[in-house]
Amino acid sequence: MVMRYYGSKDGLFAAATDVELQLPDLSKVPRSGLGEALIRHWVEIWEGDLAHESMIVLLRSSITNQDAAKKLRDVFVTQVVRAVGSMVEDPKEASTRAGLVSSQMLGLALTRYVLKLPPVVAIDQDAIVAGVGPTIQRYLTGKIDS
Repeated sequence: MVMRYYGSKDGLFAAATDVELQLPDLSKVPRSGLGEALIRHWVEIWEGDLAHESMIVLLRSSITNQDAAKKLRDVFVTQVVRAVGSMVEDPKEASTRAGLVSSQMLGLALTRYVLKLPPVVAIDQDAIVAGVGPTIQRYLTGKIDS
């Protein structure tokens, strides 16, 4: 069945890990609320229905599998850079800012949803938004050295 529908195990993996982050249009968010909007969306994705299962598979696999790591990079390069690029003043900074945002988002996902570190799991959604939102905000709007 795998060969018939997907051509290979890699084809099945690619289909199973098709990830659309559906990030908000940051150009429509008040500048002072960018970090909060982005991290709230991120937490809601992971804590929503089954939409995050493919993301868990992809995140786990990316640690040891180069194809999965490339897929994860591609998701973040295309989707996060596009979202961040819509609101930055200097387009040359979009990839740097998106990389910083991605590091925070992936770190949170890894510790809360994959490794399930008890102190991180115990934090309620609003507290995560309040704690991580200002960091994301700084990555999006603060001074960075490129």
